[in-house]
Amino acid sequence: MKHIPVLLKETIEGMNISDGDVILDGTLGAGGHSEAICEQGKKDITLIGIDADGAAIERSKKRLEKYTDVKFHFIKNNSVNLDTVLEDLGISKVDKYIFDLGLSSYQLDEDERGFTFHGNQPLTMTFNDDPGEGEVTAYDVVNHFEEESLSDIIFGFGGERYARKIAKAIVKERMVNPIKTTEELVTVIKRVTPMGGKIHPATKTFQAIRIAVNREIENLPIILEKSYQRLSTNGRISVITFHSLEDRIVKTFFRDKEDEGKGKRITKKPIPPTDEEVKNNPRSRSAKLRIFELN
Repeated sequence: MKHIPVLLKETIEGMNISDGDVILDGTLGAGGHSEAICEQGKKDITLIGIDADGAAIERSKKRLEKYTDVKFHFIKNNSVNLDTVLEDLGISKVDKYIFDLGLSSYQLDEDERGFTFHGNQPLTMTFNDDPGEGEVTAYDVVNHFEEESLSDIIFGFGGERYARKIAKAIVKERMVNPIKTTEELVTVIKRVTPMGGKIHPATKTFQAIRIAVNREIENLPIILEKSYQRLSTNGRISVITFHSLEDRIVKTFFRDKEDEGKGKRITKKPIPPTDEEVKNNPRSRSAKLRIFELN
């Protein structure tokens, strides 16, 4: 499935890009938002694209190579380290940030890291396509975390009402044999959850494990604060979330900065996708865009 950038028009308009802007795309992915930035035709743009997935960076490089007037920096890293990335580049301030916190269609449809419960893949789920020694994977979470921790993750990050049953079933199964693949995990989940709902019974559990593996909820406040600390006057931070916990973190961060007189929310309420966008791209249905501007 071709990756379709979510809330593209709304994001680009809300960023208010100007000539000479230094722009950081903290979730480069397939390069859709970065390409739309390039197509604005603004002069002297510097675009920093960060992604932990090396394959995503290579795809984006190829996609964006035609924009010869833009100065690119492609960085394989996690945006939680954006401060050191900027220091290494000798860049002190950023004018515009964009963070799209959703998975790309490439990761869901073409990858082999176990992000999806369709097919049969190894249990990895790391955004880093080449996880180093000691980096936590989905296999580690599923096979080594205590039952209570598993239950807390599945309920807290996935909102799964059957979290306790699923955690108990996982622990029981791994005592016999390690759970190594997505298919094996789905089989365990299906064994203790009812079928026939609107979504696949493994959806929430897979989401929760992915969030835990990549420390998405823990990292988000750090990313926001580091972005704010390096935001230029009248600069903007745009964030697209797909999870209620993420949206709450972004909402609270922007509201608190506004209450402290340190900026203003361009979006008092989050911007959702239009009905037409959801129809054309069902994966956009839970997306919310929030934008903040520094005074």
